[in-house]
Order: sequence, then C-alpha cells, then structure tokens
Amino acid sequence: MGLTKYTQKRSFDQTPEPKAAKGKTGPTLRFVVQKHAASHLHYDFRLEMEGVLKSWAVPKGPSTDPAVKRLAMMVEDHPYDYRTFEGTIPEGNYGAGTVIVWDEGTYEPAGPAGSTKKEMEKQLLHQWRAGKIRFVLHGEKLQGEFALVKSHMGGENAWLLMKLKDAYASPVDITQNAVSVQSGLTLEEVKEAARMEWKGGRAVAVKAKKTPAKKAAPAGDKAEKKQPAGRRAAFPSDIKPMLATLKEGPFDSPDWIYEIKWDGYRAVSYLRGGRVEIRSRNNQPFTDKFSDITQALAALDIDAVLDGEIIVPGADGAADFRQLQNFARSGREAELIYYVFDLLWYEGRDMTALPLGERKTVLRDILPQGGKGVVRYSDHIRGDGTDFFRAAIDAGLEGVMAKRIDSRYVTDSRTQSWLKIKNNHRMEAVICGYTEPRNSRKYFGALILGKYNGGKLEYIGHTGSGFSARGLKEMYEKFRPLVTDTCPFKPVPKTNMPVTWLRPGPVCEVKFAEWTDEGVLRQPIFLGLREDKTAKDERNEKVVPSPATVKTKKQPAAAKQKTAAPKPAPGAAEKAETPLLDAAQKEAVLTVDKKKLTFTHLDKLYFPKEKVTKRDVLNYYDSVAEFILPYMKDRPQSLNRHPNGITGPNFFQKDVKGKVADWITTYFYRHDAGSDTEYLVCKDRATLLYMANLGCIEMNPWHSRVQAPESPDWCVIDLDPDTNSFDRVVETARVVKQVLDAADVPACCKTSGATGMHIYIPLGGKYGYDQSKMLAELVVTLVHRELPKFTSLERMPAKRKGRIYLDFLQNRSIQTIAAPYSLRPRPGATVSMPLHWDEVKKGLSVQDFNIWNALERIRREGDLFRPVLGKGIRLEKVLERMQGLVG
Repeated sequence: MGLTKYTQKRSFDQTPEPKAAKGKTGPTLRFVVQKHAASHLHYDFRLEMEGVLKSWAVPKGPSTDPAVKRLAMMVEDHPYDYRTFEGTIPEGNYGAGTVIVWDEGTYEPAGPAGSTKKEMEKQLLHQWRAGKIRFVLHGEKLQGEFALVKSHMGGENAWLLMKLKDAYASPVDITQNAVSVQSGLTLEEVKEAARMEWKGGRAVAVKAKKTPAKKAAPAGDKAEKKQPAGRRAAFPSDIKPMLATLKEGPFDSPDWIYEIKWDGYRAVSYLRGGRVEIRSRNNQPFTDKFSDITQALAALDIDAVLDGEIIVPGADGAADFRQLQNFARSGREAELIYYVFDLLWYEGRDMTALPLGERKTVLRDILPQGGKGVVRYSDHIRGDGTDFFRAAIDAGLEGVMAKRIDSRYVTDSRTQSWLKIKNNHRMEAVICGYTEPRNSRKYFGALILGKYNGGKLEYIGHTGSGFSARGLKEMYEKFRPLVTDTCPFKPVPKTNMPVTWLRPGPVCEVKFAEWTDEGVLRQPIFLGLREDKTAKDERNEKVVPSPATVKTKKQPAAAKQKTAAPKPAPGAAEKAETPLLDAAQKEAVLTVDKKKLTFTHLDKLYFPKEKVTKRDVLNYYDSVAEFILPYMKDRPQSLNRHPNGITGPNFFQKDVKGKVADWITTYFYRHDAGSDTEYLVCKDRATLLYMANLGCIEMNPWHSRVQAPESPDWCVIDLDPDTNSFDRVVETARVVKQVLDAADVPACCKTSGATGMHIYIPLGGKYGYDQSKMLAELVVTLVHRELPKFTSLERMPAKRKGRIYLDFLQNRSIQTIAAPYSLRPRPGATVSMPLHWDEVKKGLSVQDFNIWNALERIRREGDLFRPVLGKGIRLEKVLERMQGLVG
C-alpha cells in the first residue's frame, strides 16, 4: 500500500505519531501488536515487510487458542518507526485515543524460507498477495506459529488471524495480560501518566492533571449525584432483601469481593423526596426506633433504596450486638452506625439487574466520604478472601461476606451468589425449651438449643450463662405463649433439670469453645436474642461447600474438561442441597412468594428413560430461579404443556383466560385477525413453579416485556440444523460471531437444548420488532454468503435440502424461544445453556448440559447471559458498519 494513505489521514503538527518514512531497519524482521483505545478498543497487528509495517486492526485481539479465529481488517501501511510508538493521539485526529506496545519481537515465515532477511521478505510478500501468510512469532507474549488468511466476508480488506497448533497453543485468554511490554503500564496508566502533548508541531512535556481528592462530606451534606444506570422503574416498597447462604470456609477468587459481616440488624431504607422509611428484613418498622439514622439518611437528599446493617460499635470497634439489643429494647444511649452495602433503586431506576460491582461504584459515590458519621459505605476487598477472613476473626468480628462481583440483587431469595463465612465458634441457634431454675435464679435455668440439619431439627446442647436478670424476665415473657407438651427433638435429649418445651420460633446467638464428637456445643454462652430472625429462617438455611480457591485468573471454560453427565439415581435427579420437594412427598402444599401452591402427581415420570420425575423438574426450576427469572419476569409466556411427560401428548396454551389461579398476572393481546388472547405473565418464583406444575417442562417467554410489548430486549439468531452435525452448527456460530465482531456488535450464545444454538444481541428495548428482524436478516445474509454449502435462508424445510436454517424470523411480536437455563422436553433432560464463546468449538454437544449438572455449572460460571439485559447496541451505528461489510 505504501505510506501515502497513512500521511493523508494525519496532521503531524497535531499528532505525536511518527511521520511517514521508511525507517532504518535491523537485520531481523520485527512485529508489533499495539493496543489502541480509540472510538473502539482494538489491537493493531503489524508485520515488517519492505521497510514498512503491514497492518491489521483486530477488534478482539490475538488468541492463542487454535479453535479461535479473530477477524483482522487490513488497514494502511505504517512507518517502521511506528512500532515503538506509545502515547495519546489528541482528540480531533484520526485514531484519537491512547496506544501502548502490547507485544513486540521478531518473526519469520513458517517453513523453509531462505537464510537472508531479503529472501524471507520475498516469501512473505508472495504469501500476502496470495491471501495466506504463515509465520512464527518470537514475542514476549505471542510465540509460535500463526496465520493470516484472507476472508471472503467483509470485503477485500477482511482477513482472519489464527493460532496454529504447536507447543505454544493455549486456551488461556492472552489479552488478560494488559500491560505494555515497553513501559510496563496499562492503557489507563499511560493516559494518566506524564506524556508528550503536541503543540505547534512539536512535543511539549505535560504532566497529567491530578484529580483533587474528594473532601469528606459531612453527614448532612448532599452527596454528588451521578447519572444512574439501570432500567427506569417505579419507586419500590416492602422489599424483602437478598439473603446469603452459609458456607463452610474461606476461599480466594478474583471473581468475588469480601466484606465485613456486620453483627447487627439488617435494614432496607427507602429515601424519597426528603422522606425516609427504614424497615427490617421482615418488613418491620425501624424508622422511629433508629431516628438518628433516619435523620442522617434524610440529610443525604437523594431518592434511593439502600440495603445495609445497623450496628452499635463496641470499645474495640467491632459490632456489639448486645448493646444494639439494649438500645432497641429500652432506648439506652448508644452510638449507631448504618453500614450500607448495596443500592437497589436510585433516581428513578431499578439497579437490581446491574452487576454488584457497578451497584457498589454508584453507591460509594452517593454516600458521605471519609468513613465517619452515622451513615457509612461498607467497603470491600477483591480476591483475597482467606486473609481477609483471618483478619476479621482476629479482630473479633462475626465473619465475612463473600459476593460474586457480577451478581444481581435477587429480592426475597437466599442465593449462592452471596455467601456468609462465619467464625466457627459463633453461631445462631433455635431456642426449643428451657430448664427449671436452680438456687436463687428466677424464671429459667438454661436454654435448650437446636439447629436444623436439612429439614430436621437436631439437639445441639444448652446454655445457662450470659443472661442478665432483666433479660431472663423479658425472655420468659416471650416464651410463655410458645409452651407445648411436645418435644421438638427425636429422640428426646437428656437434661439435668426438668424441661419446658417450646414450639421452635425464637433464635439466639451464642459463642462456644468447640463441637463435641456427639455434635453438641461445648461451653456455649448466650449473646442475645435475634429478634430479626425466626426458626423459619434457620430451617431454610443451607451450608454449602467452599468454592475452589483461585489464586490466578480463572481459565476460560474452553480450558476445562467437559463435564460429563452423572448417571441419575433411580427416580430422582441428583441434588447438592435440600430440595424444595422431598423425595417422600407425592403431593405438597407450599407457600412461595406469599402464594399458596399445590403440587400434585410428583412421582409422575416426565423423562421415563432417565427416571426424572415431575418433582425433579420442579426442584430444578426452584434451584435455578434466581438465574432464569431475569429472562422470564414481566414477559408473556407461551405454555408448552407436557402433562404426561415427554413421551405423552403435549399442547401449546396461550390463552389462559379463566383457566389459572386468581393471583396469576395476565396480559391482554389483540391479534391482527381480531382474536383476543390473555397470556400468562411470569412475575416471580411462584409463577415459575406454577407453570412447571402445569407440565411446562420448558419455558418460552416473549422477547419483550408487558411494559413495552413491541420493543424486544434482544435480537435472536436461531441456528436450526436439519441433517447437519452439531460441529457444523458450531462452525456456523463461529462465523456469526466473526460477522458481529466485524461490526463491533456484542452477542451471547447458548445451546438450544434441542439440536441447535441461539445467539442473542442486546437491544435494550430501544427498537421495534421490524428493526430487530432487519438486523438479524442482515447478519444471516452475511453468514450464508460465507457458508453457502451447508446453510440456508429458506424457511420451508423442503427447500433447504438438509442445510442449517439461519432463522431470523424469530424476531416477531408474540414469538417465543426457549429461555436461558430452560429444560427442554428432549431425551437426556437437556438444558438450554449459555456458553463462553471460547467453548463454541468442535466437540461441543447439546447433551453436555442437563438437569444433573446445570446448577453446578451455573454457580461456577455465573450468569453468562447477563450482557443481553444491558443497555443494548446503537442500531444506527451498527447498521452503518454492517452495510460496509455487505459492500
């Protein structure tokens, strides 16, 4: 190409980039990869040939995985001296943004290529003109054999950059190594560091401006407001907060943050128009009881819903739960602190669907700074959970909270995205009775304690120390209405004094020396009643094993061995926790989300060959509710009912008018033909289980919500094979990804759970179905142009002639498709499973993901489909870029 285009695009009196000239080269061929944060982040891959740098823009950066092909758009040649350029191109110039030297080194052609540099260049230029270059890199990050191959997709400048199989091939994402090999700095650090600014055609040293530190805002000052993220939503009320699962020990992982577990009262605060309401985790009023906190929150002058913990600090700075109880009961003077750790709603927007890291960033900015005052931000660390836990225990704290940094906030749900790791010599216990007092003590002698193990209440000992005279009387009065003749334990434990048994209800906190071999607490000491908790809360609590400690960045899923489906036990899918419905139950009546649900025929085989029952299906949907509900909530549903399992007849039911429970939400829709339909709308976990109880083995939601029924949240591309192998489906999905990468379009993929794959593009509810369909049609047209031999755009199966159907017609009003994490009524009890793109490779199978292993994978990998619910693409810009690919 020469350097003419390079010169035409730049004004060298304004940009610090080197001028166009063939620089003095060395005895070896050089390559460089520069990471470039321009209008879009990308990597510039440059190979020295004939004294210039042949250059390709690689949107996603190089990969060391031979299964991954990266789109590389060839751009103008750059000067040889450009290989050392690192700095900032000023605004208003071509390529404005920051550049670092991400990798650099020497290279040569692969295979026999002559002994001199000139001979090697001649061979490389011949390969370049032929459209396929094979070469060996000797960089600090990239090593081994690579290839650049001209692609028929995206016009004459489109190439594919790929790693070839050798000793340096690896599935690890090499782009996670983000620092410059020249300066050791990241893009952000280069941008902020002292640099050269171009003025009047010469470089002038300018030091980066320092951002003045924020001054600590007094509790009464108004915190700076920032533009909120999240979906627009009405101000909520009566929120039951998200709960954590008890975990057996600390762990380290870069995907988790760790906070102090405050020993106090959980409190959700509603701030609106200067008015404040504070409520407990069970929606009991705290506003007047903690008036100092109420006043401090009102002074913030923000509209928000906050989640946190009210504590009283002791002399050592740790929370003193007993002092907090004394304050709550009698109003004794005490210092109150409200540690806020989450933001649920802010300035007209629902924040709960955002990842935790984003919520906490906004929260930190809107709360008073400086770590003083009544209302404080509850800070965290990332990654080092084990050391943080040890430090917390050494400081006398109750324990720590571990939270996935990408977790959503799921109200009224105990999830494993949040874990509590407690001091194992301190715990909560259910009070199940009391003994008669001895000597001068009044009211009672000791409390009889229990703990739920699964659904069974087990005796764990008794405590007779730690009470005050006033406390004895107050507790005795609380216990009197709970007295019963029935012992809650089987067998009845032996005690040293006569016992008055209680219906399990009150919960207390105790500290103890150790557990005995018999499972009894040694030397337990009463610390206080947990008036914010009941035995019901304890019954629902599970203890889960520790996630594996990860000291380095988590490997992509492609690096992991494929999870084989364990052989199901006869009659039930395997479970790693206490299920919603016990194996012994044939029918059950349960209250879920304040709705009474009657579950019947639980032993009915839904998957006869696999011995999976209706009970197993209900338990599965209960276990994945927090993950599937974001893609189901507020969406009308097309009910595909299999009342007798997958081998019996099934039918689709759309109109549910007069055929469902009164509490079910419905949506009225008038079709173009004039007929009316009332669709069932999924609102919560109760609705999800209600649908499953009707025989809906799979879940089929609309692409849009009832709030905006003609504005889909995503665009769908459905790859529907005929006689094709799944490897062909995978190959097609990879080409879809290449097309989308070329247009800088984000996308998520999942197995259909049947025979194909689904690819979603986030739209953010900003466009109509016609626009969504137009985008999908444009994408599949480009894919078909690239793969004409085994793909088809024909809707009629007879016209496809056995080829993969690139279905873009899913993007229509009232159209539905299997939800992420949905079971499918197919042999093997398969699940429609979201994937890492690196997992989309030869050997992938729909059967890899099923009712037995899905939950473990989801918890390990997190919700990979979360970006689909983000703000969405800018369709106008995308279509401009797509039109460039069509030409």
